[in-house]
Amino acid sequence: MSERADAVRNRAAVLRAAETLFRSADADRVTLARIAQAAGVGKATVLRHFGSLTGMVEAVLAPRTCALREAARSGPPPLGPGGPPEEALHSFLDALFDFVRDNRALIRALEHRSPDAYYANPASQWWLAELRHRLHAARPSADSDYLAHALFTALRADVMDYLRTTRGMSPQRLRQGLHSLVPPPPPN
Repeated sequence: MSERADAVRNRAAVLRAAETLFRSADADRVTLARIAQAAGVGKATVLRHFGSLTGMVEAVLAPRTCALREAARSGPPPLGPGGPPEEALHSFLDALFDFVRDNRALIRALEHRSPDAYYANPASQWWLAELRHRLHAARPSADSDYLAHALFTALRADVMDYLRTTRGMSPQRLRQGLHSLVPPPPPN
């Protein structure tokens, strides 16, 4: 059974309101009540559609995460399949870096929900699996599980914001630093 037209409109209004609030406000100050008020619906409507603030953040991020996933699964190499393992790994790191940079407010909101929300959400689980896969392909003898988590932690929006604002590091320096965390290829 399909959703009623008013439910579809309400869901779209809530998503737009949440996206606007997360862009303009401190992530800690966005609440389900504020989102509901901005969307012109009751808090129960927001809860019914999204379940929690974490669910709300994941729903706003979902179309963006799908675009990155599709580019990695079926786009042209080196981000998509078929490229050399080394290039595929570094292309994926660049794509994740750009994703976090472009969606930092939403990712900060996710990071603030719970200690492991950044790692446990479905998108992050896929990104970690893809990182493990690409690391293993490029560095078969390395501990790809540990390295995937270490690299993914370096991509936290709060870490990147701290390094950029407090330590004065440029985005280019952050990107180069991320790539330098990957161990060098094994000698031939």
